[in-house]
Amino acid sequence: MSDMMPGGRREPEFGLGERDMLLGWLNFHRETAIWKLEGLSDEDARRRPVGTSLLTPVGIVLHLAHVEWGWFRTMFANTPPDTIWEESGDDDIEFKTQQPVAEVVAFYREQIAIADEIIAEHSLDDVATYKRENWAEPPTLRWCVTHMIEETARHNGHLDLLREMIDGATGL
Repeated sequence: MSDMMPGGRREPEFGLGERDMLLGWLNFHRETAIWKLEGLSDEDARRRPVGTSLLTPVGIVLHLAHVEWGWFRTMFANTPPDTIWEESGDDDIEFKTQQPVAEVVAFYREQIAIADEIIAEHSLDDVATYKRENWAEPPTLRWCVTHMIEETARHNGHLDLLREMIDGATGL
């Protein structure tokens, strides 16, 4: 078993099969995003330390929650698409949130739990029931899980830099 890391995170074992490996890395990166908010006040979590960017730590985690909704609930569970962007008329609305950290983390954990239920009900080869207009075909669950690993890991890099700029905290 791999060692426990800060934030209660664990990297997946080396010898896992494809599904367990993919889900292991997805969960590792999800927990890393949450861990990057630990210890930040609501005010600090809403800070924009890069003057040319809208990115805030809490905004990134809220963005990840809404993206989980889109890639799993909408694509595979026939849940209507998330309307946060259409209702606000702002493609960056999640990065401007004034919600408390605890509320955003709870919403993210809720979206993760729903996504995990949907993932458990499907094969990696299953094809989404929803297709965007500009796509030739809908993606497989394998593609969506892999994309969420990439999306979450990329935003964890942003979180690393923002957190270091806000209070000097660094970590894996």
